[in-house]
Amino acid sequence: MNVTLHTFRLILRQPQLEDAEPIARYLNDFEVAGNLARVPFPYHVSDAKAWLRTRRPGLPAQETTFCIELGDQGFVGHIGFHAGPRGPILGYWLGRPFWNRGIMTEAMIASLDWFFAATAADTVISGVFAFNAASLAIQTKLGFTQTGRSSLLCLARDAEVEHIDTQMTRGVWKARPK
Repeated sequence: MNVTLHTFRLILRQPQLEDAEPIARYLNDFEVAGNLARVPFPYHVSDAKAWLRTRRPGLPAQETTFCIELGDQGFVGHIGFHAGPRGPILGYWLGRPFWNRGIMTEAMIASLDWFFAATAADTVISGVFAFNAASLAIQTKLGFTQTGRSSLLCLARDAEVEHIDTQMTRGVWKARPK
């Protein structure tokens, strides 16, 4: 899908090849990459370009990803969906200079509003590594529920890491206070 979302402070738009340099700049920070399962470290522009080549127009909602732009700051992070064995998975990250400013909460609200309107999916899966209290706090604030714990490979750490599994159901999302 080719979708652009607008919030009070953000533009969420489809990734483009020109995003390779800021993606690499922010993901080549172990404090960011070490919180993500599918991102190697170090992370290079060539890694970003290879990933961006997989982002084609017309992908289904379950494979839609968004670059997060903040006003005059431009690209600050990424949020998106990918297919998993138990249903669509929500993943996200933000460049470290933009942490603790409510940006990811705003991006998650817009993304989940769009996703549940655009699909018939009843549940979105997500989660965090057990040490990532900030990300878990965002999910908890938005109404995600913990469904268990697992072990997940973190490419940046080259290790299996304890993961807190979470989910958001359509019913919980629609009933949340706005």
